[in-house]
Amino acid sequence: MAHESEPRRFRSAPDTVAERLGDELVLIHMKTDRMFLLKGTGARVWELLSTGYEVAEIQQRMSKEFEATEAQLATDIHDLIASLRAEQLISPDE
Repeated sequence: MAHESEPRRFRSAPDTVAERLGDELVLIHMKTDRMFLLKGTGARVWELLSTGYEVAEIQQRMSKEFEATEAQLATDIHDLIASLRAEQLISPDE
Protein backbone atom coordinates (compact mmCIF):
# COMPACT_ATOMS: atom_id res chain seq x y z
CA MET A 1 0.00 0.00 0.00
CA ALA A 2 1.37 3.42 -0.93
CA HIS A 3 2.30 5.79 1.82
CA GLU A 4 0.46 9.11 1.83
CA SER A 5 3.58 11.14 1.06
CA GLU A 6 4.57 8.99 -1.93
CA PRO A 7 3.61 9.89 -5.49
CA ARG A 8 0.98 7.65 -7.03
CA ARG A 9 2.48 7.54 -10.52
CA PHE A 10 6.04 7.50 -11.90
CA ARG A 11 7.71 7.78 -15.28
CA SER A 12 11.09 6.66 -16.52
CA ALA A 13 13.79 9.29 -16.30
CA PRO A 14 14.88 10.84 -19.61
CA ASP A 15 18.36 9.33 -19.21
CA THR A 16 17.04 5.79 -18.75
CA VAL A 17 17.00 3.23 -21.55
CA ALA A 18 15.16 -0.08 -21.09
CA GLU A 19 15.71 -3.16 -23.21
CA ARG A 20 13.89 -6.49 -22.92
CA LEU A 21 16.17 -9.55 -23.18
CA GLY A 22 14.00 -12.65 -22.92
CA ASP A 23 12.52 -12.77 -19.42
CA GLU A 24 14.83 -10.03 -18.17
CA LEU A 25 14.78 -6.28 -18.50
CA VAL A 26 18.01 -4.31 -18.67
CA LEU A 27 17.93 -0.68 -17.57
CA ILE A 28 20.80 1.62 -18.48
CA HIS A 29 21.28 5.06 -16.96
CA MET A 30 22.98 6.91 -19.81
CA LYS A 31 24.62 9.60 -17.66
CA THR A 32 26.21 7.19 -15.19
CA ASP A 33 26.63 4.21 -17.57
CA ARG A 34 25.26 1.99 -14.80
CA MET A 35 23.24 -1.07 -15.80
CA PHE A 36 20.46 -2.70 -13.81
CA LEU A 37 18.83 -6.06 -14.39
CA LEU A 38 15.21 -6.70 -13.49
CA LYS A 39 13.66 -10.17 -13.56
CA GLY A 40 10.18 -11.51 -12.95
CA THR A 41 8.12 -9.20 -10.77
CA GLY A 42 10.69 -6.39 -11.03
CA ALA A 43 10.46 -6.39 -14.82
CA ARG A 44 6.66 -6.44 -14.61
CA VAL A 45 6.63 -3.48 -12.22
CA TRP A 46 8.81 -1.53 -14.67
CA GLU A 47 6.49 -2.35 -17.59
CA LEU A 48 3.44 -1.20 -15.67
CA LEU A 49 5.17 1.94 -14.33
CA SER A 50 6.39 2.90 -17.79
CA THR A 51 2.93 2.53 -19.29
CA GLY A 52 1.41 4.96 -16.79
CA TYR A 53 -0.21 2.78 -14.16
CA GLU A 54 -0.51 4.16 -10.65
CA VAL A 55 1.23 2.25 -7.87
CA ALA A 56 -2.10 0.99 -6.47
CA GLU A 57 -3.14 -0.25 -9.93
CA ILE A 58 0.19 -2.03 -10.33
CA GLN A 59 -0.32 -3.83 -7.04
CA GLN A 60 -3.87 -4.87 -8.04
CA ARG A 61 -2.78 -6.19 -11.44
CA MET A 62 0.22 -8.03 -10.04
CA SER A 63 -1.81 -9.69 -7.28
CA LYS A 64 -3.73 -11.44 -10.08
CA GLU A 65 -0.56 -12.37 -12.01
CA PHE A 66 1.80 -13.56 -9.25
CA GLU A 67 1.40 -15.88 -6.30
CA ALA A 68 2.25 -13.61 -3.39
CA THR A 69 0.36 -12.04 -0.53
CA GLU A 70 -0.85 -8.48 -0.99
CA ALA A 71 1.38 -7.38 1.88
CA GLN A 72 4.45 -8.99 0.28
CA LEU A 73 3.66 -7.46 -3.12
CA ALA A 74 3.16 -4.04 -1.56
CA THR A 75 6.52 -4.29 0.21
CA ASP A 76 8.33 -5.57 -2.90
CA ILE A 77 6.83 -2.86 -5.13
CA HIS A 78 7.61 -0.14 -2.59
CA ASP A 79 11.21 -1.34 -2.21
CA LEU A 80 11.76 -1.55 -5.97
CA ILE A 81 10.34 1.93 -6.54
CA ALA A 82 12.59 3.29 -3.79
CA SER A 83 15.62 1.67 -5.45
CA LEU A 84 14.66 2.94 -8.91
CA ARG A 85 14.22 6.45 -7.51
CA ALA A 86 17.53 6.30 -5.64
CA GLU A 87 19.31 5.36 -8.88
CA GLN A 88 17.44 8.15 -10.73
CA LEU A 89 15.85 5.70 -13.15
CA ILE A 90 12.33 6.99 -12.47
CA SER A 91 10.79 10.20 -11.24
CA PRO A 92 7.34 11.17 -9.92
CA ASP A 93 4.74 11.92 -12.56
CA GLU A 94 2.01 13.80 -10.73
